[in-house]
Amino acid sequence: MNLNATLILQSIAMMIFVWFCMKFIWPPLLKAMDERRERIAEGLAASDRAEKALEEAKSKADDELKEARNKAQQIVEQANQRHSQILDQAKDDANAEKQRSVSSAEAEIAQAANQAREELRAAVAALAVKGASKILEKEVDENTHRELLDKLIQEI
Repeated sequence: MNLNATLILQSIAMMIFVWFCMKFIWPPLLKAMDERRERIAEGLAASDRAEKALEEAKSKADDELKEARNKAQQIVEQANQRHSQILDQAKDDANAEKQRSVSSAEAEIAQAANQAREELRAAVAALAVKGASKILEKEVDENTHRELLDKLIQEI
């Protein structure tokens, strides 16, 4: 065979092969590459969206954590205030009870002192009357006795 004919036949075979590849093989390859490019782009976009969502979730979690800490701090402060109020109320109640006890004890002491004074006055009056009757060697009548006792009580 002739070199030119071989070269022409090989060129025609090559052109048919290129045409066949461009018609039947190249479009599915391009389509597959485009689909892969789109999937990669979608994956990157999804990754970006996920990062943004993660940042938002972290931000929201931080905000909620701060809010929870603030609420916890408020609850602790309220508990401390209530504790102080209860302590103050208990102190006030204790002081009031102490005051009542002291007042009651002072009243009892004053009553006992008055009773003791009255008993002492009566005893002194009786002794004074006995002493006066012995000195006078006679019994003093009831009215005089009463007058002397009243006068003696007034002096004492």
